Amino acid sequence: MSEKTPKVTGIGGIFFRSGNPAETRAWYGKNLGLAIDDYGSAFEFRNANRPDEINYLRWSPFDEGTDYFKPSEKEFMINYRVQHIEGLVKKLRENGVTIVDEIEEYEYGKFVHIMDPEGNKIELWEPVDSFFTQMGGITTK
Repeated sequence: MSEKTPKVTGIGGIFFRSGNPAETRAWYGKNLGLAIDDYGSAFEFRNANRPDEINYLRWSPFDEGTDYFKPSEKEFMINYRVQHIEGLVKKLRENGVTIVDEIEEYEYGKFVHIMDPEGNKIELWEPVDSFFTQMGGITTK
């Protein structure tokens, strides 16, 4: 498969509801050694196909009252790293998958949300990892 094949390439983030996100972040930093910032922790890893490239996964506790997971009522949301997000959304539409919103583009990548058959909201992210590398900051390695 080429890099233009619309598909998931890895995990981009793990998000979950928390009664006290700041306390939860601090606990994970103190007890498990995560490098903590205002959003959780950025895990740094190397791309298997391009070992010189640094990639990132975001671990983040959200306030339990967040609307970000809606329309899902689940306690968590997974972010998947994808390539060729436009082609993937086209394929998903053809397969009858519920697309929650339109593709949004930021300096750090493109995002869209879908629903799986179990009612889990899924975030799809076509990353621009170089943005985070240039930005710097602490990471969990």
